[in-house]
Amino acid sequence: MQTSVIGYPRIGTLRELKFALEKYFRNEITATELQTTAKELRAIHWQSQKEAGVDFIPSNDFSFYDIVLDSAFLFNIVPKRYKKLNLSELDTYIAMARGYQGAGGDVKALAMKKWFNTNYHYIVPEIEDDTEIKLTGDKLIREYKEAKERGIETKPIITGAYTLLKLCRYTGQKTADDFVDVFAAAYKELLTKCESENVKWIQFDEPALVWDMTVEDIEVFKHLYKEILSVKSDCKVLLQTYFGDVRDVYEELVALPFDGIGLDFIEGKQTSQLIEKYGFPKDKLLFAGLVNGKNIWKNHYARTLKVLDELKKKSINTVLSTSCSLLHVPYTLAHEKKLGEEYLRYFAFAEEKLIELSELKQLAELDIKVNNLGGDNNEKNVSDSEILDSYKANVELFSGSRDCHNDAVAKRLARVTDADYVRLPERAKRQKLQKELFQLPEFPTTTIGSFPQTKDVKANRSAFKKGEITKEQYVNFNKKKIEECVKWQEEIGLDVLVHGEYERNDMVEYFGEALGGFLFTEKAWVQSYGTRCVKPPVIWGDVYRKKPITVDWSVFAQSQTSHIMKGMLTGPVTILNWSFPREDISIKDSIAQIALAIRDEVLDLEANGIKMIQIDEAALREKLPLRKSDWYSEYLDFAIPAFRLTHSGVKPETQIHTHMCYSEFTDIIPAIDDMDADVITFEASRSDLVILDSLRENNFETEVGPGVYDIHSPRVPSVEEIVTVLKKMLTKIERRKLWVNPDCGLKTRGVPETQASLKNMVEAARILRETV
Repeated sequence: MQTSVIGYPRIGTLRELKFALEKYFRNEITATELQTTAKELRAIHWQSQKEAGVDFIPSNDFSFYDIVLDSAFLFNIVPKRYKKLNLSELDTYIAMARGYQGAGGDVKALAMKKWFNTNYHYIVPEIEDDTEIKLTGDKLIREYKEAKERGIETKPIITGAYTLLKLCRYTGQKTADDFVDVFAAAYKELLTKCESENVKWIQFDEPALVWDMTVEDIEVFKHLYKEILSVKSDCKVLLQTYFGDVRDVYEELVALPFDGIGLDFIEGKQTSQLIEKYGFPKDKLLFAGLVNGKNIWKNHYARTLKVLDELKKKSINTVLSTSCSLLHVPYTLAHEKKLGEEYLRYFAFAEEKLIELSELKQLAELDIKVNNLGGDNNEKNVSDSEILDSYKANVELFSGSRDCHNDAVAKRLARVTDADYVRLPERAKRQKLQKELFQLPEFPTTTIGSFPQTKDVKANRSAFKKGEITKEQYVNFNKKKIEECVKWQEEIGLDVLVHGEYERNDMVEYFGEALGGFLFTEKAWVQSYGTRCVKPPVIWGDVYRKKPITVDWSVFAQSQTSHIMKGMLTGPVTILNWSFPREDISIKDSIAQIALAIRDEVLDLEANGIKMIQIDEAALREKLPLRKSDWYSEYLDFAIPAFRLTHSGVKPETQIHTHMCYSEFTDIIPAIDDMDADVITFEASRSDLVILDSLRENNFETEVGPGVYDIHSPRVPSVEEIVTVLKKMLTKIERRKLWVNPDCGLKTRGVPETQASLKNMVEAARILRETV
């Protein structure tokens, strides 16, 4: 049996790429120095996989920002506004990802959206009517050769033609249908190039095949690959899917002349049934995604070996694979020194998953029934004995029990009634009461919550965690920062203030630290987008609030101003979606537990005089099933009520806000309105406000603040630019419902650009009040 990895983490075990990129952005290192760091990381990643015995090692899975953007760049899908900047190839690429403001011009970044059902974000390529799609880049071949020079044969990977066609945004009169043939031609060029360079395997990633597909979609897919594969000769082609099953296109997929097909057995609910019903061709390799690439719990060897055994009985030539790229899990457990073995023995990060692939491969090759591994193994050699011991240890792990249940949590959940999910009176009456109470001006201005986490803020937190300063010193420093932040917001004229969140390391980890049932890592970083990395907590057991979390900070901030101060919380769905969830209970039960914990915090904030409370659900869309038929029954029917449970107990005059960002929300607008918040803020600027039409079409009742500028880009929007955006918003949104705010929190931005942008935003709102 052989093994395969779909993709590998790229940011570095200690975030080396992140720090190198940020230095490059600040002009502290050269492009050559940045490329050197990248080359060193690629070498480490390839070598780690080679030493683990992986047979199909990926290349071209490394990226400075995003693989979808890399694929677009490879095929000359670069809008003219970026080419006109006359920057280097690297800087043009970065301008597409981050925007640019300098001597060459002023351009916004491309849109950014969530990658299917993950917390990773991809850059949305734009195709203009006159975009000439052709193979112009050499990154894929260059990195293949780089690995080859190190004696490592790899399978280059790239976003597949169908998925790239579906993910692109078409900005002119033409649609995706107009570009099918040129996409096919460009990918034929690439495959021909691989043939000439003696590439043995190439991997086309086609996760879009797990979406709902129409008859027309299937025909497009078939047409693309009949054309692309027409030039295939010695270079073998792997069609790789993940994040679900390919029920709509399975028969057509297996009929095409691919050499290998990768199917997801973890999230693919119907993968096994499809194989059982339609079979699998004997002339192809099945890359069976059985090692979970999205969660950190150890593989259940007995279950995996049973699937492999069933495939073997069907005479299917199988390669054991990860279920998706390992990009979505941390690098290694080696840096985790604080968690005890009683916890760590349940986890497998990327490096440990390589070991799992190796052990499962060896166990499968022993060709024995996994349920009969007890007894005398004297007939086996030493290496066999060692691998059998690894199996026995795995069996023991899964047959034991974890200390993760809390009777009090279970009893409280059992007492929840239907009435607990309903807030009274109805929203229209609440909104009228709140407007009379707050007396805010038209187009009230606010921010999403966090302010820049400057070096001194991070140093203060680090010193406190290391025991170098007292709690009193830590608190006093943060209070001073809050005072300064509140004063500055008052000075520029913001209407509703925030305290800046200087005490928070991360919007999920911070809350998890005050909740029972969570575990925290030291170095388990995962890439969210570009240089943004997160350290998701692990939901180990039943969740409950141990103590008030934000109350003292919010009360202090409110004491510094006569303006309204928003309390800032993270919602239960986002906490679940941005953590590594349990696998022993449903996400429905986990979310409900977290919702009750956040409800306690909401009621405490209200009791302590906080009149506006924002409960962020930035990740609401993240675990939405990829097939529409499953949206409500498998997610929204419990995710939306869980949010209502957090705030249904507050008074009518307490205004509940929520925030969402960087996902496709247009098709779930009715469900979002059903969250029954009073005000919602959306990411909107990168996507050119396309959400506005959906809000109007669905008679959206919630007051709304679509982001007026992109905080993930360093560029500063002008007053005129923001006024133009706001006027466009007013053509779609009632003026009494419109709020003015940035796209997202300001944590990752620098102070100068933040101050300049917010001043321009406040001025734009003032102009709007006077002129519209």
